[in-house]
Amino acid sequence: MFTALAAINPHVSLPAEEIFTVFGFPITNAMITGFIGYALLIWALVYVAGKVKRGKKNRFVSLVQWVFEMLYRTVEQVSGDKKFARRLAPLSISIFLFILVQYWIGILPVVGPITIDGTPLFRSLVADLNVTFALAIITIVMAQVYAVRALGAKGNLGRYFRNPLKDPAGAFEGILELIAEFSRMLGLSFRLFGNVFAGEVLLMMIALLTTYAAPLALPPFYIFELFIGAIQAYIFFMLTTVFISLGVAHGHHDEAHESDHSSPDAAKLAAVGNDK
Repeated sequence: MFTALAAINPHVSLPAEEIFTVFGFPITNAMITGFIGYALLIWALVYVAGKVKRGKKNRFVSLVQWVFEMLYRTVEQVSGDKKFARRLAPLSISIFLFILVQYWIGILPVVGPITIDGTPLFRSLVADLNVTFALAIITIVMAQVYAVRALGAKGNLGRYFRNPLKDPAGAFEGILELIAEFSRMLGLSFRLFGNVFAGEVLLMMIALLTTYAAPLALPPFYIFELFIGAIQAYIFFMLTTVFISLGVAHGHHDEAHESDHSSPDAAKLAAVGNDK
């Protein structure tokens, strides 16, 4: 398979390429790989859940449990609230597993050599900018949803829009925060897309340059890409957790700030009552 990968002509396409259509809807090579990744991930999670319920564990089940527990503890540490972590963890951990599986499937040796009319049949789903952009939109939108639940709609808008006459610095800070939301969305999408796309091109060029020595030259790079895939999935997971926690933490900060101001007042009232 490594030799077959080295024998193909370099084919680099920035957008995902259409393979066929279904009722006029285009099916791209990234979508085909994505369907395989979805099926594999769902099967793995159902398999693990079944084994855990029956109390029959093996190394794979233990590995998945260890990864889940590690990620869940990370969500708790970042959010600082166990109750909120239970609501946030399913989203963050699902994104991690989705990116990890899709990244790893996209670097398999079958991705590239198998072509239809010169177009690769398979391509990593997360090497499609539409998908990474959609993941970033989900993260930013859910950050707003969680913030509204914590602060209310008016309180959430207050993070961005403040009276410039009463609080000029706060009004400017709110505008910067609004711009930051859009920059986070772009940064999340382009970071993941760039790393995945660069990894695919790297493997292709190493295979092309080494030709018949590809079976010896490529395995270290595949191991490296497996590591990079895990790192990229964890970075996206961590940034998702942090961005969502920031909005909720803003509400907790306001509550703490109000309680700090109310405590001296309460003490004064108590002192007056004692004097009387």
